[in-house]
Amino acid sequence: MDVDTLLTRSINEWAGQSSWMDWWFLYLSNPDVLWVPGILLGMYWLWLSSREALIGASALAASILLLDALGAHIKHIMARPRPCVSMSDLHQLQACGKTFSFPSNHAINTATAAAFLQVLYPRSGWISWPLVGFVGLARVYIGAHYVTDVLGGWMIGGLCGAGIAWLLLQWPQFRQRGLSPIVSTHADSSAP
Repeated sequence: MDVDTLLTRSINEWAGQSSWMDWWFLYLSNPDVLWVPGILLGMYWLWLSSREALIGASALAASILLLDALGAHIKHIMARPRPCVSMSDLHQLQACGKTFSFPSNHAINTATAAAFLQVLYPRSGWISWPLVGFVGLARVYIGAHYVTDVLGGWMIGGLCGAGIAWLLLQWPQFRQRGLSPIVSTHADSSAP
């Protein structure tokens, strides 16, 4: 038995042992769950800087959409069966996915968002990265992915999300602030 299967089995063997843990990890695996924190974050971001929020949220949304499609494409290239197909003794808490296993698109999408926000707002990591970790753990716990599917998704999403945010920061207009009313570019004729 390889290390990946051993790690996957050791996490997944907890499934079915506790109804509240099963509920929690199924809840975290539901992609609709992330809409609420996303909307709250977007509203806060708009309040801080509407220009930066509109540009940044558009870049983040486009990144997630593109990387989700890339993940689906990689799944078909790798054609790795999900653990619910290849492991007969797996505790499966939900229906087996329709596509292949590697990489986990949940891991790609959450790591993309976390890395993107971490580069733009370094203090955001204490909230976003634990959420990324719990979502990845949930995917293994419920039997949808192997550990390396999640690790691969985190690598792809994290590197791409951080790179896209870094590129956005290189654009001078991204964080351009308007002049304060106190600051003037014209010589003040009433000055002594």
